[in-house]
Amino acid sequence: MSRPLVVDSVTTLRAQIRDWRRDGLSIAMVPTMGALHDGHISLVEIALEKADRCVVSIFINPTQFAPSEDLDKYPRQLARDLERLRQAGAQLAFTPDVKQMYPAGFTTKISVGGPAAGLESDFRPTFFDGVATVVAKLFLQASPDCAIFGEKDYQQLCVVRQLCRDLDLPVEIVGAPTVRDAHGLAMSSRNAYLGDAELEVARQLNAILRRAAAALAAGANEDSAIAEASRALVKAGFDKVDYVAAREGLTLAPWRLGRDGRLLAAAWLGKTRLIDNVEVPSA
Repeated sequence: MSRPLVVDSVTTLRAQIRDWRRDGLSIAMVPTMGALHDGHISLVEIALEKADRCVVSIFINPTQFAPSEDLDKYPRQLARDLERLRQAGAQLAFTPDVKQMYPAGFTTKISVGGPAAGLESDFRPTFFDGVATVVAKLFLQASPDCAIFGEKDYQQLCVVRQLCRDLDLPVEIVGAPTVRDAHGLAMSSRNAYLGDAELEVARQLNAILRRAAAALAAGANEDSAIAEASRALVKAGFDKVDYVAAREGLTLAPWRLGRDGRLLAAAWLGKTRLIDNVEVPSA
């Protein structure tokens, strides 16, 4: 596989996109913040199935981090990321810096509601506005036919779909299954923060959620099942549980028995915050 073309300016990106369009090629995009793992590579593989060309953006977006969060220590490993993209067959890596994405005098932001309400927003109130703003910019810059997002960040996936519907952005949003390690832990760039003992605890998150989702699908009381899942996470060794919540799968409205749903959770191990979700089947 050849190394992907690496561009760091919107002007150069758009010129390449125009050339591809002139040749009749379709384009898929995978927005990332770098520190690529097997989950990201699975998105690239789906993108290459969906379109002739795959554009991967690598940009650590400051507007989705609160002042107390881990922007400064978020893993940065561009050379390794580009090698992984070469192996995966991505054709272009877009690697803008902050000045390129948010030039001097930048004041506009997108405010989102609907599926952005609650869950992550209760703990990270500016997060989805930052996500929506940067995703809208990336779509306007690259003009992809489709974009691939992992279901691990399930609320984000729902927010981006709503964003495209509401603003008539002509991009098909494709949700990709969560990639997990052999123990069921969802792949995440933040897993690199975990020590061996913390990894053992983290790998229990998915199993606890699956037990709770099965109980809900079988008709267990929702409040009781969620409270039991929260207790099980603390007993397993998590330091704090931000939320465990059942939501409808498409809208993230409150879940009702008999409807397809998602059980979503966020919990802390030391200074590392992990999220995950599992399906709650309708029957």
